[in-house]
Amino acid sequence: MTMTDPTTAAHSSVAVPRVAFPPGFSWGAATAAYQIEGAAAEDGRTPSIWDVFAKTPGKVLNGDTGDVAVDHYHRFREDVRLMADLGLTSYRFSLSWPRIQPTGRGPAVERGLDFYRALVDTLLEHGISPVATLYHWDLPQDLEEAGGWPIRETAYRFAEYAALAAGALGDRVPVWTTLNEPWCSAFLGYGSGVHAPGRTNPADALKAAHHLNLGHGLAVGALREVLPASAKIAVSLNLHLVRPLTDTPEDREAARRIEAVGNRVWTGPMFKGGYDEDLKADTAHLVDWDELVRPGDEAEIGRPIDLLGLNYYNPTVVSAPRDNAETAEAARNDGHGDSEFSCWPGSEDVVFHLANDDVTAMGWPIDASGLVDSLVGMHRDFGLPLLVTENGAAFEDVVGPDGEVDDPERVRYVELHLQAVADAIAAGADVRGYYLWSLLDNFEWAYGYSKRFGIVHVDYDTQQRTPKTSARWYAEVIRRGGLA
Repeated sequence: MTMTDPTTAAHSSVAVPRVAFPPGFSWGAATAAYQIEGAAAEDGRTPSIWDVFAKTPGKVLNGDTGDVAVDHYHRFREDVRLMADLGLTSYRFSLSWPRIQPTGRGPAVERGLDFYRALVDTLLEHGISPVATLYHWDLPQDLEEAGGWPIRETAYRFAEYAALAAGALGDRVPVWTTLNEPWCSAFLGYGSGVHAPGRTNPADALKAAHHLNLGHGLAVGALREVLPASAKIAVSLNLHLVRPLTDTPEDREAARRIEAVGNRVWTGPMFKGGYDEDLKADTAHLVDWDELVRPGDEAEIGRPIDLLGLNYYNPTVVSAPRDNAETAEAARNDGHGDSEFSCWPGSEDVVFHLANDDVTAMGWPIDASGLVDSLVGMHRDFGLPLLVTENGAAFEDVVGPDGEVDDPERVRYVELHLQAVADAIAAGADVRGYYLWSLLDNFEWAYGYSKRFGIVHVDYDTQQRTPKTSARWYAEVIRRGGLA
């Protein structure tokens, strides 16, 4: 069985595209385990923090859970055939930690690993290169009850889990991502409480951020010991493209603060040698950084990686506090859910504004220029090959009388953002692939099943899959090797 690296995999074109992408560009789609797998209590899997959170009254819209989700656990072969029909050259998925290591400690459960072995083998049989994400937010509940990400021990448990997963799948998976959007894990999970585990303590959020960073670094070390030398290691960050509302010193200061706790809390220790002093000063009243960050931590976090993933949906526009009721209400208009608690520790009074009124069903503004700016800036600042590991949009999709799902808004959205990727490449950014979010309609976290991001429609009652107009359009882009 051959193994293809999605950063070098070739594809063929059927027509000369107007906007061509580089040879070997990876055309993919992405999913996450809790959002699609279901089978929540099968084959030894135990509850994750999202299982518990979703079953807590009032936490998830309509009381929805991922118990069944879109039943990918039993339907993965059908789903891989869909991917093959679309011409995907790569597929980014996440591993369920409690399916592999139910308590977050001890040996792996082979039945859980068998599912991923079968999934990876099926992908490779269809010529689709797998990209495995170790952590997409589903911490085993046992570890949360022991303290969760705010305690240091969780980082070491994560590295052990990484070694177990890589030991089982490393001969077949060429690209490994440690964390997906650790900002959400730390600041939505432990700060604003809109994500699992639903805690609302700003100090815990900052501690969780450091231990997620440490877990990333420890996992990189563990992966290097187990994986073949040809394997590539990445992390996927939802770096905020922060813009001040005006060019006043006050608004520029607001942007600096959000950029520090939104971005540099990760990129500083991962790529620049340590946490920036301004971030520590902004949050010194919440945590003692000298006590939190132990000698050697920043060197551990900064272990070299091979690829850097960006998850991009919209830019972040901010201003200094405004003294009126309208602005006070807008202070939580950051696109990250409703909570009386802030997900911006140390900068709770910064005000957020929509970049424009052209929004998706999530209320997120559509502005592809932020993707260009992000990719070019990341190339300049970090010098790593880049992947767009998530980009997509939710819209109010409707099944027509003919059973088809026409979604021209999503086609427009993806076309704008693929053009942005092409513009970033033309500006010198080394972008190796694009992973559309998402392959399937699925459980959208605290929004339950009310928001549809998929290019494949799922009837949640029957589990019938129906490719939308956007799926067929994306398939043509892939076959063409670019935009028409």
